[in-house]
Amino acid sequence: MSFLALDVGNTRLKWSLYEAPRADAPLLAHGVQFLENIESLAEGDWRRLPAPQWILGCTVAGDAVKRRVQEQLEVWDVHPRWVVSSATEAGLTNGYDHPSRLGSDRWVAMIGARQRLLARGDGHKPCVVVMVGTAVTVEAIDADGKFLGGIILPGHGIMLRALESGTAGLHVPTGNVCNFPTNTSDALTSGGTFAIAGAVHRMVDNLRQHTGQEPVCIMTGGAGWKMAPSMTVPFELVDGLIFDGLLAIAAHRLAQQPA
Repeated sequence: MSFLALDVGNTRLKWSLYEAPRADAPLLAHGVQFLENIESLAEGDWRRLPAPQWILGCTVAGDAVKRRVQEQLEVWDVHPRWVVSSATEAGLTNGYDHPSRLGSDRWVAMIGARQRLLARGDGHKPCVVVMVGTAVTVEAIDADGKFLGGIILPGHGIMLRALESGTAGLHVPTGNVCNFPTNTSDALTSGGTFAIAGAVHRMVDNLRQHTGQEPVCIMTGGAGWKMAPSMTVPFELVDGLIFDGLLAIAAHRLAQQPA
């Protein structure tokens, strides 16, 4: 039962085709497309793919983008399913005040992280999950698999554009991260990077104090590699954590279906 997983973010659509909807399934093909080029998928990247039997995706890009993706999926006679955050799924409990209002990308990434810990025997440890993209999210999960809460802050690009639009004269190229910046470009880049690193450090401290255990920190997202050299807590950089979560959700839902 081949499985197509879709991660529709704010700027790009990433996809992966697996042999089956399970954690250890071989990856058959994968790709990425900017949202403005979605209409090229059916006649481009997906043209030569075998028809998947299962399609599951998560999107934060809104209904209009979702409709555009679904139009491209009409190349196959398969109805896509879209993740909506719920009270519990695939080993994770949702502590959000209104569970369905939690961003599906956050929910799926946390499920992926939780399943990763369980698979290697670390399911008894609390976890901080960091996604670094257009926006940055930092989530806290306790040792029992309950999502306690999380924070959202701007990514590097949004921080820079906010400063440029709100401060006269700040139109400078991207700089370098350094401990003691001596020019405006480096000051802006370092400030954004340290803000994100500091938010992660604070959440790790919060979770450690709350649980009395040392949390595992897992970081993902397209800009995760930019943050890696500046992190002040031990962490794992995981590519494709949302796909891990989509595989786990699909496997869990299939297991719940009547034989």
